[in-house]
Amino acid sequence: MLTALKKNNKERELANRLHEAIIGRARAPEFFATFGVPDTLDGRFDLVVLHSWLALGRLRGPALHDVSQRLTNMMFAAFDEGLRELGVSDTGMGRRMKKIANAFYGRFKAYDDAGDDETAMADALLRNLYRGNEKHAEAAKMLAGYIFTSKEALAKCDPAQGELDFGPLPQ
Repeated sequence: MLTALKKNNKERELANRLHEAIIGRARAPEFFATFGVPDTLDGRFDLVVLHSWLALGRLRGPALHDVSQRLTNMMFAAFDEGLRELGVSDTGMGRRMKKIANAFYGRFKAYDDAGDDETAMADALLRNLYRGNEKHAEAAKMLAGYIFTSKEALAKCDPAQGELDFGPLPQ
């Protein structure tokens, strides 16, 4: 029993470090100032989802399944907490969390479907980060390049040790 508790504490601490890395990168001002991602609740949500997708993609595999699940649970607990801080009541919480889950996993599917095609990734980013606003097409292309650079950087780090290196911020 003590071993299980130690494992749970270690997984919780690891998921917390990974969550902090995701949030830290998603809040980088360059995304808003340089790339025109709207500094709104939706824009911040989309950046968190994008970086979660990158991180969880790196955590795929049986060895990190429990940490990946714990991290996902932590993400949704943070979304719930954020809604409550905005004043959403308990009566509307289930409906809103379902909407958030659909958006979260819908974006994951869009990014997965883009695969290694930078043009398809730019299109997915344009639809999600910029809500289809064509004036941001060039920024979406640059961010698609950032995605692939981030994947390369993440492949070199060890998330089992709490490391998530997304590489350099986009320029």
